[in-house]
Amino acid sequence: MMLTSRQPVTLIGGGPVSRADLDAALPLAPTLAAADGGADAALGFGLMPQAVWGDFDSISDRARQAIPTENLHHIAEQDSTDFEKCLTRIRAPLVLAIGFSGARQDHFLAALTTLARRLGPPTILLAGDDAITLCPPRIALDLPAGTRLSLYPMGAASGRSTGLEWPIEGLHFAPDLRTGTSNRTTGPVDLTITGPMLLILPRDQLALLAQRLQFHHFPNTQPR
Repeated sequence: MMLTSRQPVTLIGGGPVSRADLDAALPLAPTLAAADGGADAALGFGLMPQAVWGDFDSISDRARQAIPTENLHHIAEQDSTDFEKCLTRIRAPLVLAIGFSGARQDHFLAALTTLARRLGPPTILLAGDDAITLCPPRIALDLPAGTRLSLYPMGAASGRSTGLEWPIEGLHFAPDLRTGTSNRTTGPVDLTITGPMLLILPRDQLALLAQRLQFHHFPNTQPR
């Protein structure tokens, strides 16, 4: 039930997906997979996912008939979300996740929590105007001055920075204490982060972020 790809993977969830999402993701991550009802979105755009995982509570009968049986992987357990089920079964340099925001906010919060757990390959979640990822322990990004850069802690976190208008060294972050949203760059950025911290950049920086994250591999969690 594993999908192994030398190329990054675009993973489609069951939330709203636009042609603009696909046009942003597929050139960077040409291998296509889906989480449950995301298979219907893929077929709706004339695309065939190489793998579909989930408890199959939202995939349509039409999609199940259209997709080869060997590409469908039903996972009945309810202890993990479909996003978790997918990430723990992908071996690839990177995952670009679309269709995991914009509808139910509880699902979106669950997806952010999944990012914080470091499951599977480095993963970028496209959500509206943003590209969101779990910040690796260190990352350097050649960003233009004035780029919006937000840091959002998913637990106790701290760090050091160069290239930010408001440096973060010496600050203690936590969801109920301090966040680092709406910072700005003064030029190229270097971040060193301890603890679970989401890095949020404008969507137009997706290609740069994707390129840099492929140097940072988090351990794959074994499927449950």
